[in-house]
Amino acid sequence: MDEKIEQLQKMIDESSRIVFFGGAGVSTESGIPDFRSQDGLYQQKWKYPPETIISRSFFDTNPKEFYRFYREKLIIKNAKPNITHFKLAELEQKEKLSAIVTQNIDGLHQKAGSKKVFELHGSTLRNFCMKCGKFYDENFILESQNSPDSLPHCTECNGLVKPDVVLYEEGLDDNVVEGAIQAIKNADMLIIGGTSLVVYPAAGFIRYFTGKNLAMINKTQTQADEMANLVIHQGLGSVFEQIK
Repeated sequence: MDEKIEQLQKMIDESSRIVFFGGAGVSTESGIPDFRSQDGLYQQKWKYPPETIISRSFFDTNPKEFYRFYREKLIIKNAKPNITHFKLAELEQKEKLSAIVTQNIDGLHQKAGSKKVFELHGSTLRNFCMKCGKFYDENFILESQNSPDSLPHCTECNGLVKPDVVLYEEGLDDNVVEGAIQAIKNADMLIIGGTSLVVYPAAGFIRYFTGKNLAMINKTQTQADEMANLVIHQGLGSVFEQIK
């Protein structure tokens, strides 16, 4: 175990209210591409830029193209939690970790066993009719490509079903934001992992942390590096596989 991993382990051992704030880099080792790396979602060719397609105005005006992209790129079937997801769930079970604040929409933290997860940007696993509110899972969205207009329509009222994902131009859920900020405020240690910290307002949440130790784990530099007590420029899996 190298010196930085030992330092991280010592910080974890001394803490009892850890919050993990994570981004796309948490799930890349589960085969889910991140948005901004060289081989990520934003580097691929589509008729429209991905940021345009996953905006609320595009969803409203061009739902067929939205869902074509959404089904192919954002619903990742058969993705499984990786070592980072499982280690975080273990830390929660040991009553070391009090919450996870995630920018991811894949539900893998819950699949690994984590209970207290604040999903800032929603989840592809939840979908709701915009008229009556009936719930549908991700399989319903996938199967709707075989419908006459290739759109997911509610089986009760025929309303359009929308993913419970925060699109560009939409605000974050107030209750989720409040819970995430409160958890960060109460934390004695904040671990930031797998995020470039460029997506706001989520990236601004870390300013609420006033605890003892801030650890930053990311393959590349971030704006939080200078604020952190510990900076590790490695993939999350290679770090968390060494944590007890």
